[in-house]
Amino acid sequence: MTQTPSGHAPAQGQARAQISVPAQHPMVTVLGSGDSLLRVIEKAFPAADIHVRGNEISAVGDTHEVALIQRVFDEMMLVLRTGQPMTEDAVERSIAMLKASENGESDGQETPAEVLTQNILSSRGRTIRPKTLNQKRYVDAIDKHTIVFGIGPAGTGKTYLAMAKAVQALQSKQVNRIILTRPAVEAGERLGFLPGTLYEKIDPYLRPLYDALHDMLDPDSIPRLMAAGTIEVAPLAYMRGRAQPLFTKVLTPDGWRPIGDLQVGDLVVGSNGEPTPVLGVYPQGEKDVYRVTAQDGSWTLCCGEHLWTVRTAADRRRDKPWRVLETQDMIGNLRAAHARRYELPLLTAPVQCPEREVPMDPYALGLLLGDGCLTGSTTPSFSTEDAELAQSLEAALPGIRLRHRGGPDYVLNRIKAPGDVVTLENPVTQVLRGLDLLRTRSHSKFVPDDYLGNSAEVRLAVLQGLLDADGGPVAQADRTCRVQYTTTSILLRDDVITLVRSLGGVAYTRRRMAEGRNPSTAKAAHRYDTHVVDIRLPEGIEPFRLVRKRDKYHAAGGGGRPMRFIDSIEPAGREETVCIQVAAEDSLYVTQDYLLTHNTLNDAFIILDEAQNTSPEQMKMFLTRLGFESKIVITGDVTQVDLPGGTKSGLRQVQEILDGVEDVHFSRLTSQDVVRHKLVGRIVDAYEQYDSRNGTENGGHNGGRTPRHGAKTKGK
Repeated sequence: MTQTPSGHAPAQGQARAQISVPAQHPMVTVLGSGDSLLRVIEKAFPAADIHVRGNEISAVGDTHEVALIQRVFDEMMLVLRTGQPMTEDAVERSIAMLKASENGESDGQETPAEVLTQNILSSRGRTIRPKTLNQKRYVDAIDKHTIVFGIGPAGTGKTYLAMAKAVQALQSKQVNRIILTRPAVEAGERLGFLPGTLYEKIDPYLRPLYDALHDMLDPDSIPRLMAAGTIEVAPLAYMRGRAQPLFTKVLTPDGWRPIGDLQVGDLVVGSNGEPTPVLGVYPQGEKDVYRVTAQDGSWTLCCGEHLWTVRTAADRRRDKPWRVLETQDMIGNLRAAHARRYELPLLTAPVQCPEREVPMDPYALGLLLGDGCLTGSTTPSFSTEDAELAQSLEAALPGIRLRHRGGPDYVLNRIKAPGDVVTLENPVTQVLRGLDLLRTRSHSKFVPDDYLGNSAEVRLAVLQGLLDADGGPVAQADRTCRVQYTTTSILLRDDVITLVRSLGGVAYTRRRMAEGRNPSTAKAAHRYDTHVVDIRLPEGIEPFRLVRKRDKYHAAGGGGRPMRFIDSIEPAGREETVCIQVAAEDSLYVTQDYLLTHNTLNDAFIILDEAQNTSPEQMKMFLTRLGFESKIVITGDVTQVDLPGGTKSGLRQVQEILDGVEDVHFSRLTSQDVVRHKLVGRIVDAYEQYDSRNGTENGGHNGGRTPRHGAKTKGK
């Protein structure tokens, strides 16, 4: 298209533009049916004369207006070249964008064609795209920033465009799930007092989100996606309820602590075994709780909305990522045929605890707990058929010589030096007394806390001593090797399980009753039940030092990938609860019995709609739910606050708090961005003018706006 003189010369001070429409664009696509598009342009530039002859369009008038008219047609041609039709609304918005650029109201970096041809999502025969410059900038901000606030009046597409970006991110596998939420303030968030099921209670408040979702996805697929936890729709009140009872134990570098005692800044242990700080602590009040039990007997308590990272056998076969489900989503769905459905993650590395000084070599302690006589009535002794173990024990105990009494029996004698007093106590006896192990017998032995809570190297050495003494490899066809350990001590059984779990393994226990057992294999009838612990350790964790056991272990397949599955979820009453947020990349922390769980939302696209109706506390709670590889979009209209009188709007306050914070963006839309009926934009403008005349600021109960009809305020 070129601007050339043609026909009558323009008057002085006027200009002429000659626009040639390429033959591939029928004039009806440029001018509109019945010249409807041309009339829009003529109305916008009433002082200019626009004439059409064939595929030539000429415009005569003020130089500035003629230049704008030519730019309008240029932009229309660019849009038509993409195959997208022009509409009256699109022409009006193009003219508005060009005029704003000319007047300096925008930087002019984005042209109308760039705005109108940016596709977000194609679904069900229609394409979703921004329609105004501010909408495009809002969509671009969602791509560039982790947290985006879309603030503006109703009808500007804030929620709809955010939903389209969420579906796009899910389909392109940028996220694993979509979470949609909004405050149900009309019910005071007291949904329990409303009739019907949970979904019947929340449907009226979430219906706009459902409607947008049905526009963008096959309606038949939505129930499946919601059942799988890929899409979660819930009122804001339910977003904060991911909690555990106050007394639930959480692992810290210094040992187990009740979750209710934790504070921001405290350290807990993450899935990689390393300390991770607590970022938030949120009391949740009294809630219904459930006992979640794994097939190895480990268990913990949590509320129905508590989050679990899980995967199914199908996920594993297809190499799909782990999914995040709420406790209540798994109830009644724990079996796939006869197999347990949900696998839980395990520690990816041993728990890292501070190393403590110990009075005895940990491997030597493990050997003595297994095959040592620690009664204190005689000199400590050791019994083994493996000379290798006797040599290792002697090498690990300075000042001690093992005297072979015959058969499997050894005595731990103190090495005497010239001038020693005869009554000096045996060093081993002295250490055992300090550890409270002296006078313990086979059924009462235990691992002292200084060893259980020590470094991974110390814990592994103790376990190796115990397994070299009383354990052994068990080969299984087509599987990696498991380890079996036996003891008559309940305390020692539990301590071995703790050691195994802290190293990233799993342990199953069963009991062989003493009563009725055949005594033929023992010198006397069995006096105590025997506890058998079946152990699976991850690859890289060596359970044995004894050469014959170690060789057999590796010949049978060695360590592999231990697995833990959810076995049952049962109601466990009501308890005061709290939830925490941790800084770990996967948001997991170690709770009771070394189970891994979390509260935050990773790999998710989260939309909070109607955010003007959140309190400051709710807004903080919601923002701190952000997990890794997630996005949050928060939409709201600060002129439409429905909070009770005196309650501040969290959306208002957060603009002051987060202004200037990196990776947080505020997109503001106006009445010019209203994409509903044109009258809606005019209504918005009229209200803004009214508020301005009456001295109100932004409206809402917190800005002095008169309450809506029927709304309650203090003193009424």
